[in-house]
Amino acid sequence: MVRVTRVQPGSIADEIGIVPGTELLAVNERPLEDFLDWEFLTADEAFIVSARLPDGSEVEYDIEREGGEPMGVELAPPTVRRCANRCEFCFIEGLPKGLRKGLYIRDDDYRLSFAYGNFATLSNVKEKDIARILEYRLSPLYVSVHATPWEARKVLLNNPRVPNIVDQLTRLAEGGIQFHGQMVIVPGLNDGDVLEQSLTDLWNLGDAVMSVALVPVGVTQFSHLYNGKSMDAANARRLLETVHRWEERGLAERGDRWVFGSDELYLLSDEPLPDMEHYGDFSQIENGVGAVTSLRARVRDGLSQLPRLDGKKIGIVTGVSMTPLMPELLDLLREATGAEFSLITMENSLFGPTTTTAGLLVGADIRKALADRHDLDLALIPAECINDDGLFLDEESFVAVRESLPMPVYPSYDFIDALVPEGDAAFQPAA
Repeated sequence: MVRVTRVQPGSIADEIGIVPGTELLAVNERPLEDFLDWEFLTADEAFIVSARLPDGSEVEYDIEREGGEPMGVELAPPTVRRCANRCEFCFIEGLPKGLRKGLYIRDDDYRLSFAYGNFATLSNVKEKDIARILEYRLSPLYVSVHATPWEARKVLLNNPRVPNIVDQLTRLAEGGIQFHGQMVIVPGLNDGDVLEQSLTDLWNLGDAVMSVALVPVGVTQFSHLYNGKSMDAANARRLLETVHRWEERGLAERGDRWVFGSDELYLLSDEPLPDMEHYGDFSQIENGVGAVTSLRARVRDGLSQLPRLDGKKIGIVTGVSMTPLMPELLDLLREATGAEFSLITMENSLFGPTTTTAGLLVGADIRKALADRHDLDLALIPAECINDDGLFLDEESFVAVRESLPMPVYPSYDFIDALVPEGDAAFQPAA
């Protein structure tokens, strides 16, 4: 069922009488399954919509529009397809008990892969789904490959019924679908020969595979499935050697690097991060590929916008993994503003010391970092650790945390966003 939750005033939907709560049943007599059907089947300039109004009456609307004018409806989110795997490295399997229910939902949905760039394993894709992907040309998709050898993939996903990913990708590639792939590398399970075979299989799919990211496995203190080896510096260096070798082949034969190592691999290996040119269009930045390089560029580009903040003392809260990279950035900010920046590194109190990403810090960490810092005029925390509802992963409200602290606190993605003069954010009391 496709249900309308909001109608834009003055839109086509508003003019013809569609209201919130209306069920959209079919377009040109083709039943609607979800938002994909609605988006693709209403792309024409003329079509007939069958609907059921909140009072139970069924109506048909003969729609004619020019120039692709939007219908003006917002739809209820679809029911998310759940993951049938129990991957060795699944982050959800490493969550403690007692968090909000939504955090424990393991989605594995090709629709969200196309619409939002979520990675999906394709392990729950049926024949009708393949046909739908091909019909609507849902491309590119973001695919969690992890390993192409079938037996290795069954072990990694803890799912003996997982389909053959090479067969799936081959069929989709023959239909014109392209992919970005990721491989979470578990030492001893999908590195070495398995990794070489996986990269070879993906390479042989040609232009269908647009990029591949190698990401080191990460576990929390609550992970109970994982029994692989740790991702230490030696393992990370070996993975980067593989990345560099395949990058060279990609550049030589295709004019594209094709394989990328995540930022964490470079940090673990103590190898310098590449420059902006290396990452092209940053197609896998949400996967931690080029995120630090992008941050550096945004800071440098924004320095000229910053006001003088002479005499101000500003705290910067971050996680363990970013700490070695921060002094360089804070020196730039200090020179541009005249402020004194204090770096505050926090170990993750919820997930444990093996979780070092700044974006996974929780409300308790922020409180602990700043509660006694009466010397600070202002503090910036990672914006990534707060969701759209203003909550940290430990259910703490950002507003409540902020109000408990002795200084104004602002979420920030790149420092510039919180310190620029627009609205004088750095000088306003916390709202």
